[in-house]
Amino acid sequence: MSIAAVYNIKGGVGKTATSVNLAYLSARQGQKTLLCDLDPQGSASYYFRIRSPKKYNTKKLLKGGSHVDKNIRGTDYRGLDLLPADFSYRNIDIALDELQQSTSHLDAVLRPLLQEYDRIFLDCPPNLTLLAENIFHAADTILVPIIPSTLSLLSLKQLFKFMDKIGQSRKKALVFFSMVEKRKKMHQELMATMVKRQGVLKSPIPFLADIERMGLYRQPVTAALPRSLAAQAYMELWQEIQPLLLSR
Repeated sequence: MSIAAVYNIKGGVGKTATSVNLAYLSARQGQKTLLCDLDPQGSASYYFRIRSPKKYNTKKLLKGGSHVDKNIRGTDYRGLDLLPADFSYRNIDIALDELQQSTSHLDAVLRPLLQEYDRIFLDCPPNLTLLAENIFHAADTILVPIIPSTLSLLSLKQLFKFMDKIGQSRKKALVFFSMVEKRKKMHQELMATMVKRQGVLKSPIPFLADIERMGLYRQPVTAALPRSLAAQAYMELWQEIQPLLLSR
């Protein structure tokens, strides 16, 4: 049983697509799985055609217990549930700051859910905030999608410095390449260099139209187009990640 957060300081790197597809693959493999949409934009919730309940908000999330349990929704896929996002999450850092043990509060909310779920995935908003610190404390593993570019490497260094500052081990982080374009020489060169580092996975997610079209058919690409190159890429990534999640 474990909690895995899909996180990056930068937006637009494929965090939500990764969260949605890995959560689906986890459930398909027989693991009872919960996907928590922590981004106020609610993209993961949108992909599964689930809206935030009317009376659900940031306060209910942070109260935990039954306040969270009764707002979890089933998806169209066996073994996969979703805790939808709410637009009030945009102020979640303010709410966390008002609480005691504000850096570990999210862990206190999520950890009890592992009594019911084998695995919890967190789809996380970008930026280094109090919520990010809570996420790093709560997660057993932090999955970090990066586009193989110079700026992405800079943001990765900033992420590691932040983890050091808040006392979180860099070993929690598993880095993988996202939105990879094979025709770009820089992508290939950076990947060849970085894949030799500890904690960097070998299975990349290519930049493909089928992944972008998830917003049109509102399903994981691994469910809608299971024989596509995009689905195959996520399946290969999941095969590489899964044994590492089990060992943490």
